[in-house]
Amino acid sequence: MTKTFSFAAVHFTVAFSVGYALTGSLAVGGAIALVEPALNTVAYFFHEKAWERLRASPHALQAAGLVPD
Repeated sequence: MTKTFSFAAVHFTVAFSVGYALTGSLAVGGAIALVEPALNTVAYFFHEKAWERLRASPHALQAAGLVPD
């Protein structure tokens, strides 16, 4: 769990830093640091669902070019 919190801290720090560097605004940097990781979490959920479907169908993996014929 410590590693998870450490990664979250790094993710928030990077998101804030990029937002602040691009805009010079603490408010925008803070908003990006909160919104981006939340949206990224939702995107990851759907990414995992898609991979589960691909793993369940060997033909889908081949069609996608993800495994050799």
